[in-house]
Amino acid sequence: MSIAKRFTAALALLLAVAAAPADVPLRALRWLAPGTDRVAALTTQPTECLPPAAIGDRAVEIGRAAFRSPLLLGGQASRAGLSCNACHLQGRGNPDFAFPGLSGAAGTADVTSSLFSSHRGDGIANPVPIPDLSAATHKISRDRASPALADFINGLVVDEFDGAPPPAAVRAGLAAYVRALSPSACPTRAVEPLTLATTLADADRSVVAAQAALASGDRETAAAMLLAARSQLGLVNERFAGAALANDRALLRRADADLAAALSPVRRGDAAQLDSWRAALPGWRATLAAHESQSLYNPAQLARVLGPA
Repeated sequence: MSIAKRFTAALALLLAVAAAPADVPLRALRWLAPGTDRVAALTTQPTECLPPAAIGDRAVEIGRAAFRSPLLLGGQASRAGLSCNACHLQGRGNPDFAFPGLSGAAGTADVTSSLFSSHRGDGIANPVPIPDLSAATHKISRDRASPALADFINGLVVDEFDGAPPPAAVRAGLAAYVRALSPSACPTRAVEPLTLATTLADADRSVVAAQAALASGDRETAAAMLLAARSQLGLVNERFAGAALANDRALLRRADADLAAALSPVRRGDAAQLDSWRAALPGWRATLAAHESQSLYNPAQLARVLGPA
């Protein structure tokens, strides 16, 4: 299956999450460790240790978008909605992660599990702590300057998760993003709210990365960035659950449909529809923001929907 077809198939699953049973309104609930404060875990995120100078860098932004997209990975991981960011939140660790069949204690994962990999599965349960990629002590952090980092990350995607080899610029971008993460750039505050604004900002940054890739003539990477943006809209969609927010979900469907319609022109090198999408974003974003308090971004609303742990 081609990368584009695999991405499209996985995206269909992602966008169907809003129709999931009421007891699992958010995909991320499926990999929260027992005993976790679910509301806190689902409405906050670690702060990202990305230096200001790296923000907007073409390679870093391509890698950042891919890092947050479950469409990068293959097999069971992609179907479950897992991304690199699911384990390494904002490039950090994830002490609340516990995926059935993959984790032992909270915050661990078995990187040689046959559940996700037909290449590295060893038939032995040996989960290890999920590292903070911005920490100076982690192997990837120590090897930031190595030219082999991109190949190492590509091996994680292809071998550890059975993913298709990503476009060259995505592979290089993932390495650029990991290299840019730095303990010296970590904000003073350890966590920040996870909001509509932060998710839509990630979607917009993905579209900007698509525009930059297209400007350099890299249509394949531009298409991958466009699909990464759509995956972010899927995350918003699952938060705007319930009959009262049906009109908001309709806005999201139109926004997603506009990105879907832009895919063929992008593959021809035409960025006009991406420009139009970004121009329209502030209008429908404001409509959604007016109803955010009714969505599952609101901790009180999420607590009500989740009920007792």
